[in-house]
Amino acid sequence: MQLYADHAPRRARQLTGDIVALVFIVVWIALGVWVYQLIAAFQQLGIQMQEAGAGFKSTMVELGDTLGSVPLIGTGIRVPFDGASDAGAALENAGQSQQDTVLATATSVGLLIALVPIVMILLLWLLPRLRFARQATEAKNLLSSPGGADLLALRALSTHNLGQLAEIAPDAVSLWRAGDPATVARLAQLQLRSLGVRSALVDQ
Repeated sequence: MQLYADHAPRRARQLTGDIVALVFIVVWIALGVWVYQLIAAFQQLGIQMQEAGAGFKSTMVELGDTLGSVPLIGTGIRVPFDGASDAGAALENAGQSQQDTVLATATSVGLLIALVPIVMILLLWLLPRLRFARQATEAKNLLSSPGGADLLALRALSTHNLGQLAEIAPDAVSLWRAGDPATVARLAQLQLRSLGVRSALVDQ
């Protein structure tokens, strides 16, 4: 597959475009990662809530167990500590929920910031590059096949404007129909040049 044009100016433009596109892709990926990390840092609040809730719950359970073992008053005094431990568990769960929410938000926003521009870049850069590679490769393969120059000349007649065809010959269509070798070669060369392909066979 031919990825770049044979002609230096067009090849230089393609290389420049590839480098610029890849740089922009890297920049947007880095920006998406940075935003993800920035938002994910808010998980620290949830971690603190979770740790505080877990610590409070553990303390209340220990106090309840300790006081609950005291004869006579143990059973009654344990109830408020059990309720307090439930509150600590609720705070612990809230902290975990906050972390999950922050992580989901960070992932969504980071991906959105990175993917939307990258998709646009791919549509504006990669698709034309793939189309060029396919057309240039097809043209080279066609040129090496029997009657390929005639088909390339026909494509030139169907795709180029009248001004370009007039530069080949005043009556390029009639000459092509008559099989004039020079006209066929110049038309094929015109088509190949528009695709960024150079061929010694046609250039002769």
